[in-house]
Amino acid sequence: MTSISMKRRALAAMATAFTLAPIGAWAQALGGDKPLRMIVPLAAGSTVDAVARAVAPALGRGTGHPVVVENVAGAGGIPGTQQIVRAPKDGLTLGMISSNHVINPGIYKSIPFDSLKDITPIAVLATVPLVLVVNPALPVKSVKELLAHAKAKPGTLNYGSAGNGSTLHLAAELLVSETGIDMKHVPYRGTGPLITDLIGGQVNLAFVSVSQVAPQVKAGTLRALAVSTRQRSAALPEVPTLAEAGVSGYEFDAWIALVGPAGLPRPAVDAAATAIRAAMKSPEAQAAITGQGLAVLDIGPDAAPAFFQSELAKHQKLVRQSGATLD
Repeated sequence: MTSISMKRRALAAMATAFTLAPIGAWAQALGGDKPLRMIVPLAAGSTVDAVARAVAPALGRGTGHPVVVENVAGAGGIPGTQQIVRAPKDGLTLGMISSNHVINPGIYKSIPFDSLKDITPIAVLATVPLVLVVNPALPVKSVKELLAHAKAKPGTLNYGSAGNGSTLHLAAELLVSETGIDMKHVPYRGTGPLITDLIGGQVNLAFVSVSQVAPQVKAGTLRALAVSTRQRSAALPEVPTLAEAGVSGYEFDAWIALVGPAGLPRPAVDAAATAIRAAMKSPEAQAAITGQGLAVLDIGPDAAPAFFQSELAKHQKLVRQSGATLD
C-alpha cells in the first residue's frame, strides 16, 4: 500500500471518528440500553407525530438506544411541553414540537413555563408549507382576483381555520394584515371539519397544509391560489408563492423542531443534533418528508435559539392582531 493510500485511509478514519464521537459520547453518558423518550405534545397522526415516528428507528440505531415516541396531546401542546421542560437534564427525554410553541404565549394568559428560557433548542428540522385554497364556486382564479373581489365586497368573504390562534388562522391574519382586506374568521375544531366545509362551500377559503389538500386540489374540488412559503411546494409545483402572486414579502409556515429541557449539557445537545441530522436522511424519514409535503431545514443548536426568538416575536404580533387571546 502506498503512503498516499495510507494517508487517505487515515484521514477517512479520522473523519468517521469525528462524526461519530459526539453520538458515541452521548450514548456512553446515557449508559446501558436505556430508551430515549421523545415526547410529542400533539395528537397521534399529526404531521409532527409522523416525523417523530419516522426518525425514531434511525435515531435509535445511531445512538444505540431505542426511542419511544409518546404523545401528550391537548391544550395546544402545553401539557406535553410541560413534561419536556420538567424532564431530567440527562438527555434521556427530548421533545418534538411545532410552531405552536411560540404561538401559545400570546394565546393563553398563563403558561406554566417560559417558551424560550425553559427549553434547549437542538435543531429545527422542517417547515410545513401551507396553501391558500378556495371553493371553486368562488369566482376567483388567482390571488390578484381574490384581493380585488375582497376589496370590492368588504366583509362578505369568510375564511376558515383549525381554531383561534392556530397556524392556519395566523397565516390568514398575515394575509389580511399585508393586504388590508376585510374577511370574517370562522374557527373550526380541527382541520378535518374545515376541509369538509371548504369543499361544501360553507366557507370560502382557508390556508391548509399542502399534504392535507393536495388530492382535493388535483381532483378539482378545491382551487389552490398560492403557497405560503418562500419557495414553491414540490407537491404542488405549479402553484405560485404568495410573494410571486403579488403579496410582496409574504412568508409563513409552520415548523417542526427537536428540543430538550433547559440546561441540557452541550455535549448532549451536539450529539443529539448530529444524530437527528443523520436520522432525517434515513429512508423512513425521507418517506415521511415526501408524504407530508415538508421542506427540510438544517438549523442546528448554534442558530436555533435565534430562530426561536425571531419566531416568537413574529407570532406574538400576529396573535395580537388576530385578537385570539384566550383566558
